[in-house]
Amino acid sequence: MISVVGISASSRAELDRELASLGTNLLTVGPGNTFFGDSANLPAEATSMISRIGSVTDVAAVGKIEANVYRNDRIPRGESGGISVRAAELNLPETIGATVRSGAWLNEATAQFPAVVLGAKTAERLGIAEAGEDLQVWLGDQWFTVVGILNPVPLAPELDSAALVGWPAAKSYLDFDGYPTTVYTRAKDYAVEAVQAVLAATANPEAPNEVKVSRPSDALAARQATDKTFTGLLLGLGSVALLVGGVGVANTMVISVLERRAEIGLRRSLGATKGQVRSQFLTESLLLAALGGLGGVLLGGLVTTGYALLQTWPSVVPAWATLGGVVATILIGGIAGLYPAMRAARLSPTEALAAP
Repeated sequence: MISVVGISASSRAELDRELASLGTNLLTVGPGNTFFGDSANLPAEATSMISRIGSVTDVAAVGKIEANVYRNDRIPRGESGGISVRAAELNLPETIGATVRSGAWLNEATAQFPAVVLGAKTAERLGIAEAGEDLQVWLGDQWFTVVGILNPVPLAPELDSAALVGWPAAKSYLDFDGYPTTVYTRAKDYAVEAVQAVLAATANPEAPNEVKVSRPSDALAARQATDKTFTGLLLGLGSVALLVGGVGVANTMVISVLERRAEIGLRRSLGATKGQVRSQFLTESLLLAALGGLGGVLLGGLVTTGYALLQTWPSVVPAWATLGGVVATILIGGIAGLYPAMRAARLSPTEALAAP
């Protein structure tokens, strides 16, 4: 139970740290569907219109391009590998909290020419570990130089499997129409809900119902809620295991009473009262449970620490879980040892000494 609670708490601590570092003030704007069910388009000026909202601090757009990217020009056209090609604005990393693993992000110069930045999964699928001036990929029937590779982007995971080119280069080399497909918007923390309420109408005043607005951090928060539910389920299973452990303690103490009947009879014949015999066996039961509880807490803490280090999470074992685990095992051990202690106290000296 300690390891279950500890691993869950460590996971939540990592999510909290991730949310704190990435922020919960990122909103995404994308096209929805028309009245007739067809795919809608965001206006070309949606980005500039959203940037006029007073509480918006950063706006960056990407636009989907009908092109495929391959490691070389010998691969059949139909095998896209699940990689999308998108035009990207220069301030995209700052807006979504993306970082570059290798190489560099696009700049004013490289955004004009056939240069591409790969998402983390894209680089993995293409078998590219490092960016370089002499490294090229076959994109849209021409060669593009790989100038950078991104780290995974938690708040925009769709970009992990994308190849990103500059907005001007996309228009010049890939026949990009200039329409954004996703507009990433950063708002001031206190105004996120207010900005979210007006984004659709601002992005497309003529058809706000054809605009989808979402908050990527909600997905992380939902994952956190799921973790809590799953932890509750595992704690229920752990409680059953504790009850089974209590039955084990009771069996052990009953066997101990049967094996030590001669000792009980000798103690009773020397003047020990029923209460003293009962206290002895109850104390032994409590000590057995306490040692088991302390051992379980230590083992659970070690398992939690090891798993957290493996996942590069902060290791967290709540104090209430540690204290509650020990108290629960002692309580269950005491209840489980009550019957054997009473059985030992009921043995008469003559009956106990006559036992084989």
